[in-house]
Amino acid sequence: MYGWIWRHLPGPVGAKLALAIVLVLGVAALLLFVVFPWLDPLLPFNKVSVQ
Repeated sequence: MYGWIWRHLPGPVGAKLALAIVLVLGVAALLLFVVFPWLDPLLPFNKVSVQ
């Protein structure tokens, strides 16, 4: 999969590296600011009771 992405990025190695870094940061931001906050209330980890 990573090889396929690398082959389809345009430009020389420097441009591919810069685009790959931007893609990784974009995916990380999407996960941190959209997916994980949406998923948090659905997970059972916050329902802790100690008796």
